[in-house]
Amino acid sequence: MNDAAARTEISSTGAAAVFDVPPVTQAKRLIVKIGSALLVDGATHRIRRDWLDSVCDDVAALRRRGVDVVIVSSGAVAVGREHLGLVGRPLKLEEKQAAAATGQIRLAHAYQETLARHDITVAQVLLTLDDTEDRRRHLNGRATIETLLKLGAVPVINENDTVATAEIRFGDNDRLAARVAQMISADTLILMSDIDGLYTADPRKDPNARHLPVVTEVTPEIEAMAGEPPAGYSSGGMVTKIAAARIAVAAGCRMAIVSGKRMNPLAALETAAEQGGALCTWFLPSAGPGTARKRWIAGSLKPAGTLVVDEGAAQALARGGSLLPAGVRGVEGDFQRGDLVAVRTQAGRVIARGLVAYSAEDARRIQGRRSAEIEASLGWRGRDEMIHRDDLALG
Repeated sequence: MNDAAARTEISSTGAAAVFDVPPVTQAKRLIVKIGSALLVDGATHRIRRDWLDSVCDDVAALRRRGVDVVIVSSGAVAVGREHLGLVGRPLKLEEKQAAAATGQIRLAHAYQETLARHDITVAQVLLTLDDTEDRRRHLNGRATIETLLKLGAVPVINENDTVATAEIRFGDNDRLAARVAQMISADTLILMSDIDGLYTADPRKDPNARHLPVVTEVTPEIEAMAGEPPAGYSSGGMVTKIAAARIAVAAGCRMAIVSGKRMNPLAALETAAEQGGALCTWFLPSAGPGTARKRWIAGSLKPAGTLVVDEGAAQALARGGSLLPAGVRGVEGDFQRGDLVAVRTQAGRVIARGLVAYSAEDARRIQGRRSAEIEASLGWRGRDEMIHRDDLALG
């Protein structure tokens, strides 16, 4: 893989321009989404192990470069249906859930085996839509994934199909991957597809369709270029990929739609960047994930309460630090863990807003105390920070 930045012409608006697209190896936190149509052989209904091995070889190479990697993988229903005799016909919701229950075991085992070749530990994480949208569950999921990455594991995420009560599920894992990118402040999302990016029309039907190497804004015109999803295992298609792009770029995460048909597709993406090829379509955000998240915290939510802090805490926040319980001198309002609160000085000036790690009741019990005293005060060990700096927006 090459570390040189790729220069790519943009044609999404019809105007000629050139943008520097940093290579995948320069990502700090990368999410790779793998769809069922690529992972599962349509004839045998089995996992394409040689192809999966090549993908995980790429993942291991990125890990050696210091990149955090998270995999969002479809395939549980597609793999499990064969073992339950459910091949060859549409499935009812409860049959999809049953297929997911048996297929998820085989899917996790395949990832465990292939990454074990590189001495990499795999962790299975099952999420639902509510887990990404409810603030408290969002924080729990984020903390779990963050901890796994710090411990050197590769989280393999799938939607928790077995407990879905509505139509399985997000309907696709493209948007799930984008929600996870938003959740953990990833800077790069790769959606592996059976096509090498976005075209002005369906290239399978229109020989004049033009490939778009870079998109800087998801406009109605861009959305109109998405066609119908292909037949087979895939439940996404270009429509859901464009929806995922909207979520990702709003969170400050660049996203690529990449052809996954070849072996070692991530390494191939780097080779194409080096040679100036158009192997994918990049969707580029206007700001990075940290900036986008802080903008969201600063401007999109109404505070549920207030934490009053001393001068030392105010100075620490101004230097980019987290808010620790020791610096809190008062707790106002009735809020729950994960709610947005304002941070105010004792002189009455609001200096920040953030997502609080404790309920109002617990915050009152630990205010003014050192982090080492949290467990003795509450009877359980929570986060050291009242508000972590990543969940805090100044001003």
